[in-house]
Amino acid sequence: MKYSVFSVMAHDKTPEELIPMLKEVGYHAVEWRFKETPEEVRQEPTSFWRNNYCTIDPDISDQEIEEIKKMSEQYGIKTLSITPYLQDNIKDTEKVLAVAQKFNASFIRLGVPKYDRNEDFNQLFKNAKEYLKQAEKLCKQYGVKGLIETHHNTIVASASAAIRLLDGLDPQHVGVLYDPGNMVHEGYENHLLGLQLLGDYVAHVHMKNAAWVIDDSTKSDEVNWHVNWESIEKGIVNWDQVIKDLSTVGYDGYIGIEDFSQVDDTKNTLIHNFNWLQKWTENI
Repeated sequence: MKYSVFSVMAHDKTPEELIPMLKEVGYHAVEWRFKETPEEVRQEPTSFWRNNYCTIDPDISDQEIEEIKKMSEQYGIKTLSITPYLQDNIKDTEKVLAVAQKFNASFIRLGVPKYDRNEDFNQLFKNAKEYLKQAEKLCKQYGVKGLIETHHNTIVASASAAIRLLDGLDPQHVGVLYDPGNMVHEGYENHLLGLQLLGDYVAHVHMKNAAWVIDDSTKSDEVNWHVNWESIEKGIVNWDQVIKDLSTVGYDGYIGIEDFSQVDDTKNTLIHNFNWLQKWTENI
């Protein structure tokens, strides 16, 4: 297995700062966060999901793409994915695919509907299925695979939900970004079962961890819970077992670090995760 990093976790580093850092630590590839940053947000402190320095702007020029590609090639870091925050908009999807093709990226992340109880699941599913049929054709055209992510608060929180949505589509062109850390929030199924169920659709894996904790704001006899992000070795996901399960199904792709624990600074977090990855993959 090979190791990548989703740049969302390196919010205080620019792409030019992250690339040599990945090489120094030992990673093989990068997944670029792809999102516009409004001018008013740029005045804020850096953060994962708002003023994130390690983000590719959708308006990036061809010259800027070539500069990042040249630097990545210099350090031997593959651009694995261009990772946007798409909805089911096929025009926006094609724009991302065009940029991904210029980067020689393997993947983009496709859009799936959020689920918040305000819209009927069945209609959301129908719309998403139609979108994915169109996206599949574009992914084939551009030579970049489109992935849906197992993610809480969406209609594909679990492996079972993901395989139902992708049923009938070609796994050469669309697949699943399997994320056990997200499935702590919702969507948990035995990981080996889920990987066997998904089969050839498993294209990439994200590694992070989380745990349920009691909400301190509870002021009654009821107990409320929420999820906190944790270090990869301290959350609910047993990553040693997940990596063994990945090996069991013959997965030999990338494991992408996406650590939101904020236990340490960016570089030390990259080192910490790399060391744990090495330990666990040595056991398979």
